[in-house]
Amino acid sequence: MKEGIHPDNYRFVVFKDMSNEYAFLGKSTANAKETIEWEDGNEYPLIKLEISSQSHPFFTGKMNLVDTAGRIDKFRNKYAKFSKKDAAADNNEEAAGE
Repeated sequence: MKEGIHPDNYRFVVFKDMSNEYAFLGKSTANAKETIEWEDGNEYPLIKLEISSQSHPFFTGKMNLVDTAGRIDKFRNKYAKFSKKDAAADNNEEAAGE
């Protein structure tokens, strides 16, 4: 392990999966704004997670429905400036230049 590149301020924190309320105690250097009282009666910083091994489809074996319609709309809005109308205009300009 290289000297001087790893943080020194590891401390116990509680990681909580917000999708199913699963929580576990671990060590981290991440900053936390909230605290929580753990099972041992001590108060620890709280780091909220969107997904953990208790809710991830790979570990649970359950596939969740994904909001593909929302993703498609987001993609279309993002790349709307490259629509077919623009491509057609570019093709017409190239044809006129020949």
